[in-house]
Amino acid sequence: MTNRKFEVAVAGATGAVGREMIKVLEATNFPVKKISFLASYRSAGKKLKFKDEEIAVEELSEKWIAENSPDIVLMSAGGGTSKKFSPLFEKKKIYVIDNSSAWRMSQGVPLVVPEINPRTLSTDKYIIANPNCSTIQMVHALFPIHKISKIKRIVVTTFQAVSGAGQKAILELRNQTGKIAASNFEKIQLPPRQFSAFPHQIAFNCLPQIDVFLENGYTKEEIKMVNETKKILDPEIEVTATCVRVPVFRGHSEAVNIELKQEIKIEKIREALSKTENVKVIDDAKNLKYPMPIMAAEKYETFVGRIRQDPSRKNCYWLWIVSDNLLKGAALNAVQIAFKLAEIL
Repeated sequence: MTNRKFEVAVAGATGAVGREMIKVLEATNFPVKKISFLASYRSAGKKLKFKDEEIAVEELSEKWIAENSPDIVLMSAGGGTSKKFSPLFEKKKIYVIDNSSAWRMSQGVPLVVPEINPRTLSTDKYIIANPNCSTIQMVHALFPIHKISKIKRIVVTTFQAVSGAGQKAILELRNQTGKIAASNFEKIQLPPRQFSAFPHQIAFNCLPQIDVFLENGYTKEEIKMVNETKKILDPEIEVTATCVRVPVFRGHSEAVNIELKQEIKIEKIREALSKTENVKVIDDAKNLKYPMPIMAAEKYETFVGRIRQDPSRKNCYWLWIVSDNLLKGAALNAVQIAFKLAEIL
């Protein structure tokens, strides 16, 4: 790691992911020389803390970029914003690590999970894409298996926390749950006027829809998992997904079925996962020990359990993968990318 310190800006700093980025930068002791917090004009003037210092949020604008030259910008969301300002960032040779979906499938833009493909980073690529939260934790766990025996096919069902949809969604689950509890659970179904973050009630419910539906019946979230997995792991892998929103505040869970090109022993899978950076295996069915979102909340690791062979199909295995979607699924992964980038700058 270089001894150099960097000027860093967090764009979308007042949102759920932006706030986590600030916490992770501080907790991991990223070599910050100066930090700026950026957001829309509506949030300008608000104050956020970094290492006990209160820093005013500034509006992200052409004027701000013209007057400032951070080395790295962590863009928490807002693909339109990133696209709008990218020519200015590139002109000033500012590296942007973008958490939105705007650049993920763009040719020549690295889509990075640091434990898998840090070598795709280079000093002449100023836009770097942070993958989708559900994709990150899945490929993080599958990569060590793919190195042992090539994965032919992935079938995944996700159980995604509301925080993946932002602060508004967190408040909606909290408010809906409170109203139902206040009625002593006599009013389980709430009127539609109380839905805004989601198309249906999320409290005590599951929604088999994340993002909008496409003509083929899949949602954009499901297609993101398909395309991003291919770009990160292997373009030859066949992937199909169903993404479900569940009434959990923090932590995505995934039931993943993989088909390998050759059979390997379960013990070898567990061993490979146990040796993987930032992966923790919790797989003790006899003692009812397995990963859960409540366990993964505010943790940096990706947790894997329920590892077992699928008896219905040759060379197939099941895994249960859980991670904090705001951390490894977003903020932490972005900061880890920044560390890898710092090594080559």
